[in-house]
Amino acid sequence: MYAVIEDSGQQFQVQEGDVLEVDLRDLAEEQTEIEFDRVLLVSGDGNVSVGTPVVAGAKVLAEIVEPQVKGQKVFISQFRRRKDSRRRIGHRQKFMQVRVKKIVA
Repeated sequence: MYAVIEDSGQQFQVQEGDVLEVDLRDLAEEQTEIEFDRVLLVSGDGNVSVGTPVVAGAKVLAEIVEPQVKGQKVFISQFRRRKDSRRRIGHRQKFMQVRVKKIVA
């Protein structure tokens, strides 16, 4: 069984046990689970349910593995021609790692 979920403008195809990196969000420290209710598609047992835009009553439950993880470093270069001006800046996006526990259809 798998599902396609939407979170922060991104779509993820998930199965039970998958580990995802989703955008960082403010949660209470004691919170250990997160629920994704924007499920776009659910497939399992030969049946496919496609939402318009979401599947009614479907949700994906996930547990928080790491509340904050840094992504890969990205370098941004700025260059102005004939001005002897160059600048290089690095950035590391912060993510939250979650593991999919259950897909409720």
